[in-house]
Amino acid sequence: MIQIDDAGSGSLVGGTVIGIMRVETGDYYYEVIPIKYFKSPYFEDKKYNDYSTKIIKRGLNELLVSKDEPIEICQGYMFNSARKYLQENGYNFTSGKIDQPLQNIIEETFTDYCVGLGIPLDYLDYTKYPFHFHRLIKWVFADFKSREKLCKTAWKSWKKHSSIDITSSYDYIYSGNYYCLKCGNQIKVPSKIKTIKYLTNKEHTIYVHTKCNA
Repeated sequence: MIQIDDAGSGSLVGGTVIGIMRVETGDYYYEVIPIKYFKSPYFEDKKYNDYSTKIIKRGLNELLVSKDEPIEICQGYMFNSARKYLQENGYNFTSGKIDQPLQNIIEETFTDYCVGLGIPLDYLDYTKYPFHFHRLIKWVFADFKSREKLCKTAWKSWKKHSSIDITSSYDYIYSGNYYCLKCGNQIKVPSKIKTIKYLTNKEHTIYVHTKCNA
């Protein structure tokens, strides 16, 4: 049986992983829908659907999937065009919620991809597998100029929060266990730091090394 699922469609940062697995053998194929498909005008035109379908076509070919082999595909919006393709081409498929073994594998793939983008693994764990919008945007605001390009900027939530007022100042910390959200390294105490503050549903404070404030 073949499973098809995505990971990362709910994450502010990064594109979206599309994964295909043959359950019996563990054969696994994946590609990433690039982040540009979640920016204007691609996102509004739902071009991510077309790209997802192209990935699935390549994956089915790579895994030599026959028309008779059972396929389970995620029922999410990322696969609207793909389900139509499967139906029109006579594949034996059903749509629904995808569980193991693909679920864990594709989530690990997306985590590795996010680490490659620069998000520390410890911080991804803190975000509770990286779909927590307010924690991810905190990481983005720590180095906004270079990290904005990694975001799904066509999202309404991004448009709402990316224009909020951000203030910065310098302070000293004398105790605590803090990490610089720009470089990812621990801030030694006592130490002079830069603080970045902004208000959403509550006040948020970001700590950054002064040496990282370039």
